[in-house]
Amino acid sequence: MNRKRLEKIIKNMEKYNIPQMIITSSDSIFYLLGEWIHPGERMLALYINTDGNVRLFINELFPITKDLGIDICIHKDTDDPIEQLAKIIDKNKVVGIDKEWPSHFLISLLKEKEGLKVENGSIVVDEARMIKDEKEIELMKKASAINDKAMEEIIEFIKGGCSEIEATKKLSTIYSKYGSHSFAFNPIICYGENAADPHYIPNETELQKNNCIIIDIGCIKNGYASDMTRSLFYGQPDDEYRKIYDLVYKANLEAIESVKPGVKFSDIDRAARKVIEDGGYGEYFIHRTGHNIGINVHEYPDVSSSNDMEIIEGMVFSIEPGIYLQGKYGVRIEDLVVVTKDGCEVLNKFSKDLIVFS
Repeated sequence: MNRKRLEKIIKNMEKYNIPQMIITSSDSIFYLLGEWIHPGERMLALYINTDGNVRLFINELFPITKDLGIDICIHKDTDDPIEQLAKIIDKNKVVGIDKEWPSHFLISLLKEKEGLKVENGSIVVDEARMIKDEKEIELMKKASAINDKAMEEIIEFIKGGCSEIEATKKLSTIYSKYGSHSFAFNPIICYGENAADPHYIPNETELQKNNCIIIDIGCIKNGYASDMTRSLFYGQPDDEYRKIYDLVYKANLEAIESVKPGVKFSDIDRAARKVIEDGGYGEYFIHRTGHNIGINVHEYPDVSSSNDMEIIEGMVFSIEPGIYLQGKYGVRIEDLVVVTKDGCEVLNKFSKDLIVFS
């Protein structure tokens, strides 16, 4: 058990008047215990109360081989784990439940503990995880360093001519070479008009002359995610493509320049969006400017026009403005930044200059 992180959780429980909490997501349990447990359909729950009592409920199929410094309650497939969990819950106090717990477990608990008042307690953990400690930041820098190398190699591979899905498969082998064995998310590698879809799924489309290319990739290394997007062109880009590329590049730089403690997420979004709006393409920037990242590629909170939260030193999030012209092409440039005492550090080192090749 990471005691400093537990202290952050308990402090947030007190802040939000949640005297007891049930944490069930594997990533949040990893954040606290340093153990990855993927229970599938079986119940996994970490109970915490503000007195500092912590207990893990886990099926015997997932043995814990090291001392975690907490009580562990083991159940079998033939046991009722909800009945076991209910025994330590104080019915007269609110219990926070994280947002990822399957409803059938929650419904069973409410039947077992009639009258129990529950709240969505995800904010308790989300707020703790949104500020990265020095160890987490160092791990994220290492993951981004791998992503830089992967971006260089996948671009070299694509130059030879291949389909989107072939490039995606190649990316997996590249990550493995550098010690990462999983994607942080399904990679987006797309050509031509496919790049006008921000959440495109690669298929058998082959690279053709005068196609734009978007490469949005990330890996997991030591439990932490990386994420980066670069846009390039095969052939000769027309004047409009060069124009929107320059706008997105400038929007990316302006947003990064605005990052420092005390600035609102909405102000960062505005810094990027204003560049694109002033350039005449505001209606084609159709998503938020970014998202926090850590153990998961998308974490709380986001970088959007509706989020007036002030940023804090230790946050890590993406800056990824884009312009998407249906039937033609798209451009997105994404970097990760970590908020420092007086600004930010960009984690991605791969060039953002437009790469044109033939």
